[in-house]
Amino acid sequence: MAHCIVPEAEEILDKSYPVLDKGFVRLVDYYGGDQRIVQSARVSYGEGTKSVSQDGALIDYLLRHQHTSPFEQVVMTFHVKMPIFVARQWVRHRTGRMNEVSGRYSIMKDEFYVPTAENISPQSKDNKQGRDLNPFEPQKANEIINSLEKGQESAFENYSSLLDDGLAREIARINLPLSLYTEFYWEMDLHNLFHFLKLRLDSHAQYEIRVYAEVLLEICKKVAPLATSSFINHMNKGVNFSGEEVEALRKILNGEANPLEGKKKERFDEKILTGKQL
Repeated sequence: MAHCIVPEAEEILDKSYPVLDKGFVRLVDYYGGDQRIVQSARVSYGEGTKSVSQDGALIDYLLRHQHTSPFEQVVMTFHVKMPIFVARQWVRHRTGRMNEVSGRYSIMKDEFYVPTAENISPQSKDNKQGRDLNPFEPQKANEIINSLEKGQESAFENYSSLLDDGLAREIARINLPLSLYTEFYWEMDLHNLFHFLKLRLDSHAQYEIRVYAEVLLEICKKVAPLATSSFINHMNKGVNFSGEEVEALRKILNGEANPLEGKKKERFDEKILTGKQL
């Protein structure tokens, strides 16, 4: 196969996309693009022999029918900077390969994530792992921000003092909070990256990781625009129906009553009305 050069991707190599208050995402390198996907699927050589519309139709077919191996031929490497609590969610996606800055070898920077007032909300009453959609009043939010900043400042002063006392870096770091920023290189193929984005772009995902996913999606549009368009249509904005739900759809289309009840009906209605899954 010929080496794939994607001009739009070349233009953004090493460009820093700011995220949150101090974070960023950079595309360091990439291997392949839409052309690599269709070449792999057709096992052909050199420049594509099909039109863009035919290539797009093939990519759409592959993704729609979950023929995933051609998408694994496209690989991207990112340099990312994010709060540690975001990184701990990130590494749950074990199909990526990463190398993170080490607090054993390096002195950590005095950089902490401080949420903006509009992103400070009470615990949700119906979602055990999420925040309420309505933020605190500005005065209360600012009080919380001040409390967070004081805690971060105290923790870093203690860290610095322990280092000055000669304590080993690997021990001095242990009281640093999850809001501390970390950096790592992260490599992932497009098939698994789409899976990551499917989960982390969802409205139920935590805001702080969702904004990183939004940037990754924009970068994917540069590297593999046809594949990313298909992902948005079928995976990001599409929903899956169970056998029971398909049967319910048939009955509704035939003018019959929805046979689903309780939570099953709630999940079904959510999919129909919002295009999202509970």
